[in-house]
Amino acid sequence: MSGTQRKNIHKGTNVSVVQKHHQRSGELTQGIVKDLLTNSANHPHGIKVRLESGVVGRVKQIH
Repeated sequence: MSGTQRKNIHKGTNVSVVQKHHQRSGELTQGIVKDLLTNSANHPHGIKVRLESGVVGRVKQIH
């Protein structure tokens, strides 16, 4: 599933995100979605979410 479409991501989904300061390196952080921060139906760089750990980033992978 694609992390660029909001319909694929829900609260409680296990995902990997890239944080703003890790965009160049592409380092991913894994966690559970707490909040969806992007309101549009899709976003070319990934839907922005907040994980339960408090990390904010754009979804790159859905597990």
